[in-house]
Amino acid sequence: MKRLLSGNEAIALGAYHAGVSVAAAYPGTPSTEILENLARMGDVYVEWSTNEKVAMEVAMGASYGGVRAMASMKHVGLNVAADPFFAASVTGIRGGLVVVCCDDPGMHSSQNEQDNRHYARFAKVPMLEPSDSQEAYSLMEWAFNISEEFDTPVLFRSTTRISHCKTVAEVSESLQIKRKSPRFIRDPHKFVMVPSNARPRHPLMEERIRKMSSYVETFPFNEMVLEDRTLGIISAGAAYQYAREVFPKASLLKLVTTYPLPASLIREFASAVDRLVVVEELDPFIEEQLRAMGIEVVGKELVPITGELTPEILEQRAVEAGLLPAPSVVSSSKKTEQQLPVRPPLLCPGCPHAPISYTLKR
Repeated sequence: MKRLLSGNEAIALGAYHAGVSVAAAYPGTPSTEILENLARMGDVYVEWSTNEKVAMEVAMGASYGGVRAMASMKHVGLNVAADPFFAASVTGIRGGLVVVCCDDPGMHSSQNEQDNRHYARFAKVPMLEPSDSQEAYSLMEWAFNISEEFDTPVLFRSTTRISHCKTVAEVSESLQIKRKSPRFIRDPHKFVMVPSNARPRHPLMEERIRKMSSYVETFPFNEMVLEDRTLGIISAGAAYQYAREVFPKASLLKLVTTYPLPASLIREFASAVDRLVVVEELDPFIEEQLRAMGIEVVGKELVPITGELTPEILEQRAVEAGLLPAPSVVSSSKKTEQQLPVRPPLLCPGCPHAPISYTLKR
């Protein structure tokens, strides 16, 4: 069945169909609608937690109890949840554990635009990035399966445009959802990270990433399309959609597994094109890993390192770099700036900070 879904709606539905039993979150744009939508579906324990750290711990506890669990938050929320997030990487899981993190390039509703892809590399956990609502829905099942197969939390990264834009997604209409029964198995050597238990876990983490590096080489959502081989574009997430629009004739490699990267697939693509460009928002996360692999690539020389990327910005930079011819006619939409009325930021409805704000203002 086809449905028009925002990325957040698709993430919620995908988690529900994947058999999630516990979902905890702290509200914050652009992630809030994930838990709101899950709460309407029933048969799932859903909790607005005190903060993101508590949400992470609730999800970890459920996972240790053998059921599939999810914690969701905005990008800066993962700073708050970092302590248990890193601990979960060391302990591993029982039931699948997915951490959904929604970044905010351009700071539409945030105090910074930190690039949380670095958290995956820092914590040594796999990361998936959808580029539309279809992938946001479909990848949730894969995320839980990967988590259970490799005994690891999975970081599921979205951004504002993926979370809030609506695209058509093919979803399961009649689905027998199987949820695991909770069963806690006492195992202090796995779950109690005193130094004597933590030391033998570190080599297991390194081995896990090594196995994941082989696994992602054949991951079905990584997509290589070879067309005009004079230019090859590697991209992920929302930036991939912009690259498709601006470079319709170029060869494209879409990455969904952005950590660890499919090194052999990337080398194959790089060897098939004359010039290789990485199009990504914010930090040169993919670009730096490619350079470490010894691959010559153009990245932040072309794409800005700050602010939200748009097709217009990408096209302008590509023209300046000689990758595209200058347009002979400027469209009226580009010549005329829309003068929209200013809308000052407001606290979201139901925000727990609102009563404090109103009290202080009085």
